[in-house]
Amino acid sequence: MKLFKIIIDFYINASIHVALAVFSFVRITEFYLELTGSESLGYFVFYATVTAYNFVKYAGVAKLYHRSLTTHLKIIQIFSLVCILLMCFYMSKLSVKTLLFLAPLGLLTFLYAIPFLSGFQKNLRSIGYLKIIIVATVWAGITVFLPALDSEIIFTNSLYLIALQRFLLVVVLILPFDIRDVQYDAVLLQTIPKKIGIKKTKKLGYSLLVICLLLEFAIKPNHELITVFLLFMAITLILLMKSSEEKSKYYSSFLVESVPIIWWVLLLIIA
Repeated sequence: MKLFKIIIDFYINASIHVALAVFSFVRITEFYLELTGSESLGYFVFYATVTAYNFVKYAGVAKLYHRSLTTHLKIIQIFSLVCILLMCFYMSKLSVKTLLFLAPLGLLTFLYAIPFLSGFQKNLRSIGYLKIIIVATVWAGITVFLPALDSEIIFTNSLYLIALQRFLLVVVLILPFDIRDVQYDAVLLQTIPKKIGIKKTKKLGYSLLVICLLLEFAIKPNHELITVFLLFMAITLILLMKSSEEKSKYYSSFLVESVPIIWWVLLLIIA
């Protein structure tokens, strides 16, 4: 049991799980747009997500405590280095046009972690409302526009609707994290739950899910796809309803982040 916990903790803390969630969103987009799918792009997105999330989570820690890092963090550092090398390898296989599109998203991710505001004391992550918008924007850009751009398809209204839906879905998936962290966030960090309260935050999430459902009918009125989406939405709705300050890190960092993976698997099975 202890070994299993060690493996799960590493799987979550090393950002493998969130990377698999982002990878799943890419595959879902390819499914909706009927794209062949690029192996290089998929692997690039996976390793880039691990690299970006570990950079955001551990850059400050490594800088301050580099001489006394725990074995656990050192292993994550080594793992991240391997992922950086693999990311660079698969990035070399992408087109110049795709790389140019990635540049501003990469810059946003960098500024999300590195302090450059208020005398280099704050980063974009420390700005409550901006934080959730940046994360949702980057996820929508990487998982919707990037596969379309890489496949060189024409940007249609359906594509923009998928991007809007993806943006809103990511916002909803972030809400359980913000609810969990209400008691830990700094007073000045005005996240949605801290500003409007947990009950109203959940109601906001429910409203956004309804909008996402309406968008689903506009994107692709396909019976099988809508059935799968309804299952996905029901799972998301339940997880949001059950969110609270008392939930463990596994609730949001594992269960909530599993939702895109479940959606992709359901599409493979049912649709």
